Amino acid sequence: MKTIVSAILGSVLWLAALPASSRTVNPRVVIATELGTIEVEVDEARAPVTAANFLRYVDAGLYDGTTFFRVVTLKNQPHNAVKIEVIQGGDVPADKCFGPIAHETTAQTGLRHVDGAISMARDKPGTATSSFFICVGDQPELDFGGRRNPDGQGFAAFGRVTAGMEVVRKIQQIPCESQYLQTPVKILSITRK
Repeated sequence: MKTIVSAILGSVLWLAALPASSRTVNPRVVIATELGTIEVEVDEARAPVTAANFLRYVDAGLYDGTTFFRVVTLKNQPHNAVKIEVIQGGDVPADKCFGPIAHETTAQTGLRHVDGAISMARDKPGTATSSFFICVGDQPELDFGGRRNPDGQGFAAFGRVTAGMEVVRKIQQIPCESQYLQTPVKILSITRK
């Protein structure tokens, strides 16, 4: 036991001694909307393909001027046996989208669709491009093996909200028709922090 504690302490001290530029730090982004700001940590270490895809859109400025356009609540999905709660945004016009990416399941990454998780929207596995969603509350049915999609592959979570969940919840409460906001919430910009 003493050896294990010494090894852990040694590792922590070694990491602390590294210069800041040598430490692995997940990038953070700021999603500025007309209703407030949401800050997100992007997990490049555990979801490298999905994180790189999202950051590619961020760095190219392609999310600027898009919207949060869809909200899913417990009340607006009467025909779904498995209910979820999310807000969805970032639909970049097709002619400006990068190609679809390989699907990184939550079984591969170890990330889960918990309250504040950010994840890529998709149709079939391997079709995700720009559109993303943020979970409101824990959504385990969106993980690998979950029942929300018949294929059981779940969605590709790639980070989490670190500040601004009150803005996410405010967006989710806006009146909608069939899950689509009557007045989408404009995303002013998404930039690295």
